Amino acid sequence: MNKEVEGIILREKDYGDTSKILDIFTKEYGIIGVIAKGSKSLKSKLRSVTTKFTYGIFNIYYKEGKLSTLKEVDIINNFNNIRKDINLIVYSTYLLDLSEQVYKQNNSIDIYNLLINTLIKINDKFDYIALINIVELKYLDYLGVMFEVDRCSVCGNTNIITLSSDKGGYICSNCRTYEKVLDNKILKLIRMFYYVDISKIDKLNISNEISLEISEFLNNYYDRYTGLYLKSKKFLNNLKNIQKRG
Repeated sequence: MNKEVEGIILREKDYGDTSKILDIFTKEYGIIGVIAKGSKSLKSKLRSVTTKFTYGIFNIYYKEGKLSTLKEVDIINNFNNIRKDINLIVYSTYLLDLSEQVYKQNNSIDIYNLLINTLIKINDKFDYIALINIVELKYLDYLGVMFEVDRCSVCGNTNIITLSSDKGGYICSNCRTYEKVLDNKILKLIRMFYYVDISKIDKLNISNEISLEISEFLNNYYDRYTGLYLKSKKFLNNLKNIQKRG
């Protein structure tokens, strides 16, 4: 049956000499496979709208549980600023991959909305490292491993002075052992990141040093508690190391 679905292309794969198979994260049906027949042809009207990061209304012949067929696309946002910046491409590709994996474990529409709202902000030139940190924090809820943001993860004390992935999150002065004491601004930011509505952010200016400190904690926390392995994260971590040295 013919359907119009809102979605974003996660990836494209060649199919034969002239066609592509698209993995599309849709608002209505989750992640679906769609064949775009003839889309590699120079004359095809689908050629320019069947690339990764294309966000729009997809007119498809929908087959539940099977490969659907793409007819046309009405673009909502092509995320052109992301496509022109290698840093934004790397971070946004990681975001696509992470969102896909989180959605596979928790089929909440909130995950789709978080993905789209975050990409819009990244494309609008907001602080992309901080935005990724925010969405990573929020996704921990959907993975079932979010740490307590109001008190010590070990004893419940509210006198928080640091973070520890080994101990499961915020740590108070009584439970701290080898961890370095962190700037209170970092601890407050993480709590703010967890509660903020990304779609309503109108200003975001976090120092590179603080963002990378938060990124390091989240990276370790994800490795320890989520069991997710993403190839795109390797490229992202390499980029973070370059940014850290810079």
